[in-house]
Amino acid sequence: MLGLPHLPTAAGDDDLDALATLAEPARRALYEYVAGQDGPVSRDQAADATGIKRPTAAFHLERLVGEGLLEAGYARLSGRTGPGAGRTAKLYTRARRRFSVSLPTRQYQFAGDILAEAIEKAQSASEPIGGALTDAARSAGQRLASAGGDFAEVLTRAGFEPHNAADGTILLANCPFHELAVRHKALICGLNLEMLRAMLNELRAAATAELNPAGSRCCVVIRPVPRRQG
Repeated sequence: MLGLPHLPTAAGDDDLDALATLAEPARRALYEYVAGQDGPVSRDQAADATGIKRPTAAFHLERLVGEGLLEAGYARLSGRTGPGAGRTAKLYTRARRRFSVSLPTRQYQFAGDILAEAIEKAQSASEPIGGALTDAARSAGQRLASAGGDFAEVLTRAGFEPHNAADGTILLANCPFHELAVRHKALICGLNLEMLRAMLNELRAAATAELNPAGSRCCVVIRPVPRRQG
């Protein structure tokens, strides 16, 4: 069964602050040099390779460590131990921390999970792939909706960036699967449609989802269902 993915609404503040430090040219040069090496790098090595004065290089290297982009440790460059082995040096390596920054939000792993579930179901149950994909998309939509919140919150969490038009229609400014939709429009738009319809059904929202592609926004729009008079 398809699990609920981690769906960030945007890049975390910590990630953005860390990556923003690379806007400084010297800092970026030092990071790129350290990240491109097979082993730890000393301050002297980084300074010589980038043409930056050692005190300046040391300052920026420490800033990169503080932001979580580099990791630091101590070792003797000679590799020897004991008397005569020389002083230990502070060495830097690229941090193991992973950064997740995507503006606007993209969810390609989530799309891959839906497609993989559909293929597995089609193979195991000898079901046409189209029907299996519809079922997988609906299942994904139900699980997204069941995580809590109203429809607008669910859409935002999934990365659709909903906006209300003057007539009450909800326009989705972002497609979380944009690059896939560019190359496989009918397939991905159909997936979005079934997923969003399942969200609406799960939340019992008085609205319908329909295909209405335009510009760079999502191909699906959400229209309110008029209330019956009487």
